[in-house]
Amino acid sequence: MTDYLKVKDHQDLARDTVSGAIVNTNMAAYEAAVTRSRNAKASKDELRSAVRDINNLKCEMHEIKNLLLQLVDKK
Repeated sequence: MTDYLKVKDHQDLARDTVSGAIVNTNMAAYEAAVTRSRNAKASKDELRSAVRDINNLKCEMHEIKNLLLQLVDKK
């Protein structure tokens, strides 16, 4: 098991004695960061999906326009 030493003047930080890394020991802050990250990813995915839907609608509208032009040209 890894031992941690408290970092002076930072109550939520500790130094890993094996690797020398500084780690955040505040689990609430960690969980909040993970939640923010998940929400940002979900937001990006939602935007990407909306853009895809809009592009599909554009293609369909273009097809409809071409069909209408063909109908007008036949008359």
